[in-house]
Parts: sequence; C-alpha cells; structure tokens
Amino acid sequence: MTDPTNFASKTARFNLPLLHAGQAQKEVTVNESLLLLDALAHTAVEGETATPPETPENGQVWLVATDATDAFGGHDHSLAIWSEGGWRFLPPREGMRVFDREQRCFRLFADIWGGFDPPALPTGGSTIDVEARAFIADLVQSLRDCGLLR
Repeated sequence: MTDPTNFASKTARFNLPLLHAGQAQKEVTVNESLLLLDALAHTAVEGETATPPETPENGQVWLVATDATDAFGGHDHSLAIWSEGGWRFLPPREGMRVFDREQRCFRLFADIWGGFDPPALPTGGSTIDVEARAFIADLVQSLRDCGLLR
C-alpha cells in the first residue's frame, strides 16, 4: 500500500502531474494531465523542427529537432505541444512511436527520432527478372503507403 504521507507528485513515465489530498484548484492539475494525455494518445506530429512554428494551432504536436532554438531551446528530441497556455514539452521514452504527418510515416525513438528508409530498388545485373523487380517495387510502395517507410 502507498504511504499516504509520502507519494510522488508526478507519474514515473511522463511526469504527468498527480493530485494531492486537500489540494486547492485540483482542476488545474487535472486539466494539465488531460492536455498531456491528449497529446500522447495515438500521437501524430506535424513534423520535426528546430524552431517553433509561427502560428501553431491548439493541439498540434511537433518533434523538436537537435540544436533547437528560441522556445524549443534545451528541449531537443522532445514532443512540443501547443495549447492556449503556450508550449509544453514531453521528453520521449525509448521505444516511443509517433506518426509524422509531414513525412507520412511512423517515427521511432531510440536515442533519436528515426524513420524507416526504404531499401534500394534493384538495378543492373546480368540477369534481370522484370516480374521480381516489379513485385519488390510494389512491396516497397505498399510499405510507404501504410506508413512503415518514408
């Protein structure tokens, strides 16, 4: 059982704020947590940038690129979430996956945000199998269409 006099003020994985017994203005803490959870659930990002967009819309999420500047400075690789209250930043966790709307593919965090580049299509050779090459090209395109490759 959790000791009621000594418990965390934030969640372990994403540092979401937790309520405390007798806390005044609980709606502030709850709303902050809901805003962050809204950004994390089935996360789709607009793209990756080192500088904040000039006119972000409420609910938009961006990946903060390396060597970020301005409001993004010091938040490299984080998820930047825009709301009426300004920018909120969530550091990624190893294995976190998001859908990048700009690249039209999934991105995976493993020390950096990576994408999945398509394999090189076959060229040249002394024996050319046209049907096999067409199949490989179709397979790569199908993987792009479902967001697994850039």
